[in-house]
Amino acid sequence: MKARLGDYIQEYSVKNKKDEDIPVYSVTNTQGFCRDYFGKEVASKDKTTYKIVPKGCFAYNPSRINVGSVDWQRNEERVIVSPLYNVFSVSDQLDCQYLYYYLKSDIALQRIRTVATGSVRDNLRFEMLREFPINLPDINGQKVIVEKLDGLQNIMKLREQQLSKLDELIKARFVEMFSDEKNMMKMSDICKIITDGTHQPPKFVAEGIPFIFVSNVVTDQITYETEKYITQETYDELIKRTPIEIGDVLLSTVGSYGHPAVVESDKKFLFQRHIAYLKPKKEIIDSKYLHGALLSPEVQRQIEEGVKGIAQKTLNLSEIKKMTIPVPALSKQKQFADFVKQVDKSKFVVQKSLEETQLLFDSLMQQYFS
Repeated sequence: MKARLGDYIQEYSVKNKKDEDIPVYSVTNTQGFCRDYFGKEVASKDKTTYKIVPKGCFAYNPSRINVGSVDWQRNEERVIVSPLYNVFSVSDQLDCQYLYYYLKSDIALQRIRTVATGSVRDNLRFEMLREFPINLPDINGQKVIVEKLDGLQNIMKLREQQLSKLDELIKARFVEMFSDEKNMMKMSDICKIITDGTHQPPKFVAEGIPFIFVSNVVTDQITYETEKYITQETYDELIKRTPIEIGDVLLSTVGSYGHPAVVESDKKFLFQRHIAYLKPKKEIIDSKYLHGALLSPEVQRQIEEGVKGIAQKTLNLSEIKKMTIPVPALSKQKQFADFVKQVDKSKFVVQKSLEETQLLFDSLMQQYFS
């Protein structure tokens, strides 16, 4: 049954006028309701204008709901959020988690972006949200759908935890094998080239050779899914500065800085200047070993200490060149690399399962809410 969302939701606009000591929360697109998002600065603010969100109510940032910053409050009896947020209650005929999934679905996000575009800062006013159509089975039907989607979400979380544990296993193995290594060398001595990506953004085209960004290396491996492409001519002109080969290592230097990725394919690509390019001396350093060293606690500490800037923290090339890592005999490095390859096989199986579950989840979301 198609229903008008406004028949099942009602604005809840109660402020913390008495300045009660109620926990301050935010709503993000990844974490939903969460504390400490604004750090300690919120403690000094006047919280009498903050809006109260009782358990079971929704809240969203009108200028961020287009990227999924919406959630229902299930953490505490009452929390407060910024006065900028919209807060609303839900009828007992509409399951909160069912509505949550609807608001996070592609069909709802597309409608939000379309409706909000052109208003002040592309805000989605509550009156706009009330006019949204929603597929609405009876409450028992909603709960069945929620149970299925929750089950798939739990499986995906489990798979992500497994991947994280496997990554931790590699890091632990590195420390176990090399924490006592005495031969320390600077990055500038173990790499032929240490430079960064293209400084001037090239002319992009609809199809062609991928141009990748920091977001393409934040999983510590290279992904080639991107919205930016360059021509073969542009590639031929710019690749001379960074002659990418299998075994080279990329390192993110802003935002999610400190993430390394090894080039393991001969697929052509270029990358932005916020990614450092390291060409290891193969007679000294193994690429997989270098990847593990860059993720080790000691080198990550050096990265944190080397980051500069306030508005945008950046890991400069000069700091990368000064970093030191243990350099054991190549034979021992390759032992570690072989261990990583075995763990990567397990990661591949888990990652494939995660992707298949995600595909099923997306398919059901489309089926239920389109």
